[in-house]
Amino acid sequence: MDISLPAGFQWSALHCGIKPDANCADYVLVSCDAGTTGAGVYTRNRIFAAPVAWDRQRTPSADVRVVVINSGNANACTGQQGWQDVQAMAASAAAACQAQSEQALVMSTGIIGEYLPMEKILPAAGQAVAELGNDQDAFMAAASGILTTDQGPKVASTALEIDGQQVRLAGMAKGAGMIGPNMATMLAVVMTDATVGAEDLQVALRRAIEQSFNCISVEGHTSTNDTVLLLASGASGGSALSGEALEEFCQALDSVCVELAKQIPADGEGSSHLITIDVQGASSREEARQIAQTIANSNLVKAGVAGADPNWGRIISAVGYAGVEIDPDQVRVAINGVDLYQQGSPLAFDVAQVSASIADNVDTSIVVELNSGRAAARFWTSDLTADYVRFNSEFHT
Repeated sequence: MDISLPAGFQWSALHCGIKPDANCADYVLVSCDAGTTGAGVYTRNRIFAAPVAWDRQRTPSADVRVVVINSGNANACTGQQGWQDVQAMAASAAAACQAQSEQALVMSTGIIGEYLPMEKILPAAGQAVAELGNDQDAFMAAASGILTTDQGPKVASTALEIDGQQVRLAGMAKGAGMIGPNMATMLAVVMTDATVGAEDLQVALRRAIEQSFNCISVEGHTSTNDTVLLLASGASGGSALSGEALEEFCQALDSVCVELAKQIPADGEGSSHLITIDVQGASSREEARQIAQTIANSNLVKAGVAGADPNWGRIISAVGYAGVEIDPDQVRVAINGVDLYQQGSPLAFDVAQVSASIADNVDTSIVVELNSGRAAARFWTSDLTADYVRFNSEFHT
């Protein structure tokens, strides 16, 4: 995969000893040029990890110099010791990059309720700095180093010209289980060489999150560590984006975040399908999203897709209990482009053909038309398989 790498960043990844497999990186460093602005959006779970608390205090920021990430241990529900450890982790990474602790952001993912092995983590900073690189190999190594139960790295990028400047955006994410909106057990770092003020960066990220990472689900379980960071180095040159130029940037950011977000339920633990749910013709986007999310969180709908069963009754039932006022006689339901239900009545369709369209493809489309307005929302989820149950009954969390 060819990644459009933004200027002003370097990456490294190494194994420091958190994960048992010495071949798996578990310590990642992102080094940023001086003056890099940063924004962050975090879990809405009221029980949140120490690194979330640390980063919330420091974003938006006008000067981020380093992001340090560990995988294999969440540093969540670890009390005062966890808070001391995140401070020490930030300080060691910042010092290795000749920066201040306040210029460091921290992300952790992995098992909840276990203390970080600081005797392994703190010495890793110096080695990580020595191995920093700004090429695609370094970027992909970092994207792999943040993973836990993921099957592979999740990356996305784009490049465009704004106000005569070539601007690049690239992001990496992790997440496969404990995925529920607002957000999920997922980490993401999106980087750009555009020049964007810290406050504008924060607004742009919140907008992008609402139509990407807050529109995905695997099992609806909101985690303690969810973090999405957006960093802008300004290395492409030019003054800070504003007006139409800023809107162009926001649209590109939206696209990168959607692409990253979709890869998470596509990699849902034990899943075999990515389900895209489009609710159209709603009175408001909020109501459309509420219905889409209700469908996405229905175990019956998810299990039906896993079994390639075009059971539209499960979908229409979820529409009905979503808590949104609708006219049942105006609702239409389609799976993979085939209308199954309309105006309060079932439609004749080739069951075997629709079933095969589900079984033979990774992607499954569910469209619900309400015919009560012009608003719409899109939501992504994975199916529910026996492998998911088996994995999560055996995996130590």
